[in-house]
Amino acid sequence: MPAPQKDGPRANRDIRGVREVQLIDDTGQNRGVVAFFDALALAEEAGLDLVEIAPNSVPPVCKLLDYGRFRFNEQKKQNEARKKQKTVEVKEIKLRPGIDKHDYDTKMKAVVRFFEEGDKVKVTLRFRGREMAHQDIGLRLLERVKNETQEIAKVESEPMLEGRQMIMILAPR
Repeated sequence: MPAPQKDGPRANRDIRGVREVQLIDDTGQNRGVVAFFDALALAEEAGLDLVEIAPNSVPPVCKLLDYGRFRFNEQKKQNEARKKQKTVEVKEIKLRPGIDKHDYDTKMKAVVRFFEEGDKVKVTLRFRGREMAHQDIGLRLLERVKNETQEIAKVESEPMLEGRQMIMILAPR
């Protein structure tokens, strides 16, 4: 049965199939190419771990360091990176072909706010009854939205008809 794969770099006796390693000591000084067992003995002597930093180089680069502290710092870096990530949400604005000027302005304010927050906007134009016969009105409305948001957004998908609604997706620049 094969040994389970550990996440992260190999350390101490987990490093296998290597005769020599490029050793970097705990102060950061390059010790050059050293036999693997000599490097392991140096690590044990210093009370540290021999950690494989660059396994794909020839010979592999290993460093003397405290493995527990190394893992802790790596997790800390990953958590910081995760905090700084921004998930892009898709916000939806629903319009009708016969929308009035003031209602349209209110919807456009919401669209601008969504772009400032870094979100994408899905503009949905819903047709009811006889409005399906006048899809050109809806297309003109979506073109107007596209023109008004031209400086702050780019069109990710052009207006297209899906059933009784016309959809356009905009993304912030």
